[in-house]
Amino acid sequence: MPTRVTAVLSAVLLAAACLSCAGGRESANEITVWTAENLEDRMAVQNAVVDEFTRRTGIKVKLVGVAEDQFSQTITAAAAADDLPDVIGALPLASVRELEANDLLDTESPGRIVDRLGRDTFSRRALELDSSGGTLLAVPSDGWAQLILYRKDLFEKAGLRPPDTYEALETAAAKLNTGGVAGITLAIAPRDSFTAQSFEHVALANGCELVDRAGTITLDSPQCVRAFGFYAKLASDYSVKGRQDVDSTRATYFAGRAAMTIWSSFILDELAGLRKDALPSCPECRSNPQWLAENTGVVTALKGPDGKAPAQYGEIVSWALVRGGNTAASTAFVSYMMNEGYERWIGMAPEGKVPTRTTFAEAWERMPAGVDVKRPLVDVYPADVLDALRTSPDTFARWGIPQGQGKLVGATMGELPVPKALSAIVDGSMTPQAAAARATSEVETIKRGIR
Repeated sequence: MPTRVTAVLSAVLLAAACLSCAGGRESANEITVWTAENLEDRMAVQNAVVDEFTRRTGIKVKLVGVAEDQFSQTITAAAAADDLPDVIGALPLASVRELEANDLLDTESPGRIVDRLGRDTFSRRALELDSSGGTLLAVPSDGWAQLILYRKDLFEKAGLRPPDTYEALETAAAKLNTGGVAGITLAIAPRDSFTAQSFEHVALANGCELVDRAGTITLDSPQCVRAFGFYAKLASDYSVKGRQDVDSTRATYFAGRAAMTIWSSFILDELAGLRKDALPSCPECRSNPQWLAENTGVVTALKGPDGKAPAQYGEIVSWALVRGGNTAASTAFVSYMMNEGYERWIGMAPEGKVPTRTTFAEAWERMPAGVDVKRPLVDVYPADVLDALRTSPDTFARWGIPQGQGKLVGATMGELPVPKALSAIVDGSMTPQAAAARATSEVETIKRGIR
């Protein structure tokens, strides 16, 4: 067994042994763990890891699946009933900040866990996104990346460079928008959070932020106005007509009727023909289900003319330890899940669980992806695609999270003011300046309503 693994396991067993000398809830030698990975097949994997952890440590674990979109209501009810869990897994960044705002986080244990595992084995950016004022709020476990997918065959034929800047993206969309193929298929549905995520990816690239350090809403900044105008122009001039959404953008790209799309890394198993309920349907795909995957390039970070550096939208999910919980047992459990149990954790859906522990990158590439058909990502995608995906957490950026406005981010996803503003630009009822001003006003109203 590798030295670091042996050391971590020894620490886990030591923490378990110390439970008998700890007071309060810790003497119970058991913990309750909530997980947002609540699909049936993923619960089965987690239960198997939990059982192994219990056999090794003697710590009993009650695993409870909680739907991500019900988390706020569930945690509020649990806090009111004094029935909080000890640990919460697969928690999005905004939810971590919500727990921070409500003083529900154990903010001492995450740093100790990461230091014990080896801080240098984690993505630095993932640790930054999970930190506040130099304090690590939770342990980043993995993430999914927002990607620009593009048809390499069409780009090569047209002599185009990869769409990694505003200029290159618009040039390609304009040139390839011909012959029954859209230059890009882009989400614009006003009531779809996928539209908000897609736009945030483009906006971050141009240095557009939701809020500044002082808490002022900044969606009407010059950087944001330019991003609104750029995204709306792509949607109105080079995308498929109508209010495209998460499903229609994927379907259009899979049919071979778009040269580009913006989608999350969760599309990669479907793109490779590994899911029967979402198979590529392009003409070439009929004889070779992996044709589209073989001819798709990936851009992770994008750069706009006003952006200081390339950036991309991405989600980091984390293990959060709850304040007042069974600290020793919780620490042992999270340490185990981030080490001995880590490959099985990210292996549940490797295309959407990019490891934040970089020492597991090689193992991740070889993990079987897919649902109806299982194949390792390395057998489907070329090295450049996997390299870009593996390093993508290092360029993740997010609105509001670094400024400590996680609750505001969550609230805007409920009201969706930005997708509404974008839709208004595309249908011609507003200019980018007017839409940015309206979005700013609506977010300010949302912020005033947050307690």
